[in-house]
Amino acid sequence: MVTNLARALRISVLSFGISLTISFLSGSSLGLWLSITVLLLVIIAGIIFDIIGTAVTAAAESPFHAMAADKVPGSKQAIYLVRSADRVANFCNDVVGDIAGTLSGALVAGIIFNFANLLQKINKELLSSIGVALIAALTVGGKAFGKSYAIANANQIIFTVGKALSLIKIDFSQSKKNKSKKKGNSRKARR
Repeated sequence: MVTNLARALRISVLSFGISLTISFLSGSSLGLWLSITVLLLVIIAGIIFDIIGTAVTAAAESPFHAMAADKVPGSKQAIYLVRSADRVANFCNDVVGDIAGTLSGALVAGIIFNFANLLQKINKELLSSIGVALIAALTVGGKAFGKSYAIANANQIIFTVGKALSLIKIDFSQSKKNKSKKKGNSRKARR
């Protein structure tokens, strides 16, 4: 219970930091076309992370063990991702997905504000409704396509993510070994 609460608190703080940073960097001071570009990147990031979160829950661990035995880069990371599917899916689908949804709403509001200033005679309510509907359609449509794609190609997607993590030198097996060493030392100290 305490570890779940601590994890939820860490995720909340991380979400706050990411949202604040991206929101600050993509504020209304950006030009119209740059704001639209940032908006599309946020939507695409949300869809990609949703694909990863869905794929990790559908991936099988056994193919990655065979690859790890052959020392294939990314296979150890893929095993860790599959073994931690609940946490990975929570981060990808919920944390990143919610941040992307919130930011896309804020960005479309800024875009509509900028666009309405350019065209004084345009109906702002109509423009706002169209903007929100367009963003919702892009996000929901992209995620709907992504989910079926993720389920059909789960192992390949997770292996690709594992390879990417190995390229940036993230090795989860090493951090797990260090934790078990620390636990072992603390048990000896208690005796």
